Amino acid sequence: MINQERIKNLLLELVQIDSVSREERDVAQRIKQYCEELGAEVFIDDAGEKVGGNTGNVIARFPGTIPSAEPIMMSAHMDTVVPGKGVKPIVEGDIIRTDRSTVLGGDDKSGCSVIIETIRCLQEQNVPHAPIDAVFSICEEVGLLGAKHLDMSKVRAKYGIVFDSDDPGFLFTKGPSADHFEIKIYGLESHAGVAPEQGISAIRVAAEAISAMKLFRIDDETTANIGVIRGGEATNIITNLVTLKGEARSLDDAKLDAQTRHIIKCCEDAAARYEVTVDGVTTKARVEAEVTREYHAMDVSDDSRVVRLVKEAAARMGLQVETMASGGGCDANIFNKRGIECANLGTGMRAIHTVKEWLDVKDMYASAEMTLEIMRLNGEAALK
Repeated sequence: MINQERIKNLLLELVQIDSVSREERDVAQRIKQYCEELGAEVFIDDAGEKVGGNTGNVIARFPGTIPSAEPIMMSAHMDTVVPGKGVKPIVEGDIIRTDRSTVLGGDDKSGCSVIIETIRCLQEQNVPHAPIDAVFSICEEVGLLGAKHLDMSKVRAKYGIVFDSDDPGFLFTKGPSADHFEIKIYGLESHAGVAPEQGISAIRVAAEAISAMKLFRIDDETTANIGVIRGGEATNIITNLVTLKGEARSLDDAKLDAQTRHIIKCCEDAAARYEVTVDGVTTKARVEAEVTREYHAMDVSDDSRVVRLVKEAAARMGLQVETMASGGGCDANIFNKRGIECANLGTGMRAIHTVKEWLDVKDMYASAEMTLEIMRLNGEAALK
């Protein structure tokens, strides 16, 4: 059994340590301290230097009681989205939320709490277990950057679990590929009151482009969004540059490629409709697009070692875990591509990335209990 009061207090402590992306040092040091107190060999890698952050990933290697067993990984991310500074958790029975001035940060400090509590219980209850690599990553929320730059030489495990979703009754084994795009639309500046006909409004071109785009839910596997629009300097100037930033995701790479091409083509088609000649010089609206494949899809088989382990542990507890596809990316996308077979288990977080975020501690307890059983079962298998 886990210690419910202890894991709850740990969560409440961690969410009150500011750790928006690239500013995770304080929570990293606290987690490092906890892991060292539990006997881990702890490393902080140089990922922070590579991504402009103030700390790297925390990698804690626990020896386990079955040293010959293959190590298993548990992972969660330390960073939160904004607004994430000055979190004031409010406890209402089993529900933890905030005063709605910030996110809660249960995404993903609930995952961090599950990992630490599980390791404590393994040690206190003398449960035979394999060596454990606990990876607490940075900058997950800004492109899975910590996982991308994780020092793999410090990680022994080749399989494991990421704790970064909602309901512990679901194990996410499939996740999308994602494109991030930045599109610059160029027009021509002119005085909006004196000579508006001599300008090309990049804002108007952008508006026509966006209105022609298929966005949001495209189909069961694909989504797209324009999340940032920047442009304009003053109301009396025809705007000559607008920047659009957005993303597209899909479980199917061909669909993702098609969706990204569609968005860029809408911009190009809109720009092609605008040109102006002033003093014998013709200017045409134009588009520059930069697309980055932020991460690749993951597809973990139901027959994989980690899925079978989770399902067997749940069955032993009289529970059922269903494998599912997610529309969100997580560190598991990166780890699978980097040679660590893993799936994503829930911890109770809800309404994430909003100031309405909340967490049901009963779900976090259930996740920790299941994780403890997973580690127990994994140790028993290693002893056979």
